[in-house]
Amino acid sequence: MTPQLISIYALCAMFVVATIWPVNMGVLAFVGAFLVGTLAAGMTTKDIIAGFPGGLFLTLVGITYLFAIAQTNGTIDWLVRLAVRAVRGRIAAIPWIMFGITAALTALGAVSPAAVAIVAPIALGFAARHGISPLLMGLFVIHGAQAGGFSPISIYGGITNAIVTKAGLPLDALFTFFASLGVNFAVALLLFIFMGGRKLLAAKAGAAGAGSISVAKVSVAQRGPQIFGDAEAEAFTEERRFEDGRGDALIDGQAADTATSGSRAYQVITLVGLLVLAVLVLAYKLDIGFVAITIGLVLSLIAPNLQKSAIGQVSWPEIMLITGVSTYVVVLEKMGTISFVGHSVAGMNSPLLAALLLCFIGAVVSAFASSTAVLGSLIPLAVPFLQAGTGINPVGFIGAMAVSSTIVDVSPFSTNGAIVLATARNVDREAFFRRLMGYGAAITVLAPIVVWLLFIVIR
Repeated sequence: MTPQLISIYALCAMFVVATIWPVNMGVLAFVGAFLVGTLAAGMTTKDIIAGFPGGLFLTLVGITYLFAIAQTNGTIDWLVRLAVRAVRGRIAAIPWIMFGITAALTALGAVSPAAVAIVAPIALGFAARHGISPLLMGLFVIHGAQAGGFSPISIYGGITNAIVTKAGLPLDALFTFFASLGVNFAVALLLFIFMGGRKLLAAKAGAAGAGSISVAKVSVAQRGPQIFGDAEAEAFTEERRFEDGRGDALIDGQAADTATSGSRAYQVITLVGLLVLAVLVLAYKLDIGFVAITIGLVLSLIAPNLQKSAIGQVSWPEIMLITGVSTYVVVLEKMGTISFVGHSVAGMNSPLLAALLLCFIGAVVSAFASSTAVLGSLIPLAVPFLQAGTGINPVGFIGAMAVSSTIVDVSPFSTNGAIVLATARNVDREAFFRRLMGYGAAITVLAPIVVWLLFIVIR
């Protein structure tokens, strides 16, 4: 058995174990990277450690830390109230506003994870307060980011267009852009229809009062030991509070407590910090992880006692999961597994089947790794049979590959999905992870087939 096949079987085994037993898949992936890398690929531990995604780790820690501060001092709730006033209480409009904002950011050149990292915490904070499905809101943010991701001046668009031009293939940058925009918008519309959006059409912000009470019960658990620090101790504390008859007082006073947890001046400073984050990341291309941690430190120094619990809200279990799987994917890349699979598919006799399988490979790999890397590695593999006059429309294939390799970023193993998972508020993390993973798996299977039919077979 070849090392490449061993690595694929090991990955499948990780999924099985993580599904059957409540074991963090990140731990499994780190062990898998060590065993497969050293025993099957002859890699040194230094080579394996070099594959640790330090940038992604820093991004997740920095963003969740900064927005934990913003949540604790009431800035997020303040922004939520402003958003409600802006749409005059039409809650159904908020998911579409978030979709449009992230689409505009990526279309103008923002890196997709940066746009999601900036918009998702605010969007999910609104969802928690007004009874909108956090899964629906998170998916709207991600699909919005991918909808604008292939504009001619975007990161994805620039990479894809450069590869196509270098290969001497026909280029239609606007087709790729509108293909991604159209598919993601259609998916968002279906999600809105089937995930509670129709009920939101008749809802007003004032009608969310009952939902706000149920949210408040969970929000109290964001203090003290914190959900990622000492969850059992916090749960016991909450149980004691309600047994003592103090739970109702906490619920009734939650809105006021949140609003007064930080002064308005401090909330304004926090908002300025978030705007500075957006400018430095989007305009000056600085690393979002370093910038977020720096701004978080400044805010903590201004009010150290108020922000002392923020570090406990960093999503450590999710960070372990994402970084572990990413490290294993790097091992797969270094030992040639991804190239092995790609070349095997590209060499098939049936061009249509090869195109479909390449779309599938792009979707599956991108669900766990960098979409940019997938686009940069798989499109060149398809160049030989696109140039061979097999009847495959190169423009349609590029559009199909582009969409199938990025729409799967809803996966909790991708950067965008990880950010949504890490910033979701008042949810059962394990249940939310499984729902996000289930949706990611479904879109990974269905999207390549749909875009293959639309852009390759029919077109």
